[in-house]
Amino acid sequence: MNNAYPDAVSIIEVGPRDGLQNEKAKVTTAQKVNLVHQLTTAGIKRVETGSFVSPRWVPQMADSGTVFARLHRQPGVTYSALTPNLKGFEAAMEAGADEVAVFGAASETFSQKNINCSIAESLQRFEPVMEAANRANIPVRGYVSCVLGCPYEGEISPAAVAEVSHALMEMGCYEVSLGDTIGKGTPVKTAKMLDAVLHRIPVDVVAAHFHDTYGQALANLVIALRYGIRNIDSAIAGLGGCPYAKGASGNVATEDVVYMLDGMGIRTGIKLSKLLEASKTISSIIGRPPASKAAQALLAK
Repeated sequence: MNNAYPDAVSIIEVGPRDGLQNEKAKVTTAQKVNLVHQLTTAGIKRVETGSFVSPRWVPQMADSGTVFARLHRQPGVTYSALTPNLKGFEAAMEAGADEVAVFGAASETFSQKNINCSIAESLQRFEPVMEAANRANIPVRGYVSCVLGCPYEGEISPAAVAEVSHALMEMGCYEVSLGDTIGKGTPVKTAKMLDAVLHRIPVDVVAAHFHDTYGQALANLVIALRYGIRNIDSAIAGLGGCPYAKGASGNVATEDVVYMLDGMGIRTGIKLSKLLEASKTISSIIGRPPASKAAQALLAK
């Protein structure tokens, strides 16, 4: 762990995909497109815009192709999509996604219950996606779930997280996003996990994807920053609840992350005032206040 923090950080906005797919409220295609536009207007350069999965499993993402088609794309912005298989990848390419993501887990039980196969089998399933992406010159990002705890197994060994992270990088993922799926991680656990992972893959490849279910996300992000991690996943208004803790918050809010980084003198290129507009709009659509403390305080003024 370093004493110095990075001078700049890249924010990966996951609200339009990871956030909205876990929200019960109906959000129209036009509202999703507007959300992406508000986020890029605020200065966000990487937006996870949709997911090409079976609408039977994730009905909230059934219109992802239409969302991509209606975007007014901004220069310098990467619009990405989650594509768990070759069919999804092909749909994402047809829609014009700039980048795709695949996902694995550090927990065998979570992998079995979530995608009905072992960790090893899940990685094998991604090989056709990796090959097709390589041929098309499309970057692939890899997610690792349950890096700081599992809803079924409890504690997860840092070595298991490191193993899956290394496997994803070896397969060709240019970036590996470490997800605290149930938000139970604490700073000491985060440090131990990162010690293990960073022995296997370079820090520049790593992104932090921390959930705020137990109010630990910002504290854990400070640890990640001390380790030199420069890529942070977050969701506007803290979109996306936690399916394993009813009523609890999920993704760390982009507004909270940007407020903290601004206060630390770490550049993001994002205008907090514009983020607040996006937060206010999407929160009114889903019918609840933003899960962001910074947004609640600043919008109350």
